[in-house]
Amino acid sequence: MLNQLLSAIPPEALNLGLVLFLSFLIGLEREELKRGGKRVFGGVRTFPLIGLVGYVVSLLSNGNPFGMLLGFLVVGAFMLVSYFHKLQQTTDAGITTELSGLLVYLVGALVHAGHLWFACTLVVVSLLLLELKEALEGLTQRIRPEEVAAFTKFLLLSAVILPMVPNRDIGLFRINPFKTWLVVVAVSGVSYASYLLLKAFKDRGGIFLSAVLGGFYSSTVITVVLAKRAAGGHRPHEYTGGIVVASGAMYLKILALVWMFNRALAWALAPWFLGLTAASVIGGWFIYRLHDADAEDTRESAEPQNPLELRAAFFFAAVFVVMLIVTQLAVTYLGRSGVYSVATLMGLTDVTPFIMGMTHSAGLNTTFHLAACSIAVSAASNNLVKGIYAYAFAKGKTGLWCLGLLGGLALLGLLPLLSL
Repeated sequence: MLNQLLSAIPPEALNLGLVLFLSFLIGLEREELKRGGKRVFGGVRTFPLIGLVGYVVSLLSNGNPFGMLLGFLVVGAFMLVSYFHKLQQTTDAGITTELSGLLVYLVGALVHAGHLWFACTLVVVSLLLLELKEALEGLTQRIRPEEVAAFTKFLLLSAVILPMVPNRDIGLFRINPFKTWLVVVAVSGVSYASYLLLKAFKDRGGIFLSAVLGGFYSSTVITVVLAKRAAGGHRPHEYTGGIVVASGAMYLKILALVWMFNRALAWALAPWFLGLTAASVIGGWFIYRLHDADAEDTRESAEPQNPLELRAAFFFAAVFVVMLIVTQLAVTYLGRSGVYSVATLMGLTDVTPFIMGMTHSAGLNTTFHLAACSIAVSAASNNLVKGIYAYAFAKGKTGLWCLGLLGGLALLGLLPLLSL
């Protein structure tokens, strides 16, 4: 019955009804500005008329862009007169209403052209932008300029540079620039996301949440930060638990990065790394919850620096390429012991370039078994080094406990060598 009724209505009538409805919504939102006796351009009558003008001009021009442009210029002239009139009344006049009028004109043209979904979406997005004025303007007070610059850098790395990089193997060692830069984007994205979460939950989640998120950011950095704060001997259980949790979260970060580029290798590591993550987080939580006599304030959180720096990204890419070359040379001339030696040495610094290098080499230049074992060795080496860092910076109970616990975690991290 409904279908028969709709088929009896001319299509143009349905289109006109949609134009009037969408234009009316914009006019209704702008009508609120007239409250209080303030006279401004447009409302529930003017905006539907502008929408109808757009529809009729599109109909008469039959898709001719010059006819549509002429109508747009005429409507724009009226908008310009309205804006000049507002400038005579106040010095802080906005141009939102005039831009809304131009948009309604385009909505009428879009409906006539048959782009109904796009026209509806355009109106909905416009209404959200108009209604959320206070919330959106409040973002300028909460987001600092350096955060905007950091996000711009991430867009530069991912949306500008990445598509321009050639996707082919180059040189004797068959280095693929696109895959290399894709690793940079992935690692930077994970670190940046954890950094944003750390900022969002600052002073709300305490040391424990900072440790969990910090493990994704950089477990070494978080370990050093928390160890330095524990140097006075205060709250040893909380800081020790947080450092252990950060090292456990590192295993989950490694697994996530490997999963992005080599699913088979990730499946091989998953049982062990998920088990190490669970053991570290659960054990760290119980240690964290043990009572400290001086635990007056547990809302303290770690706040690392923004990880998105262009020089750091290019440096990471260079180190990653070096690790690919070193790994191939070690496999060719030194064998398994050479690769394990490189993995152990990389634990002294940042293990991510080496791990990503092994991820790309697995199944090509190295076996899955060797790649998985070398990743486990580098992560275990890094945990031992973090234990030494904690002992050096924290001293006292926190330093001793962290050295013992992270040393034990390093030994557990070598168990995959027995079965992989």
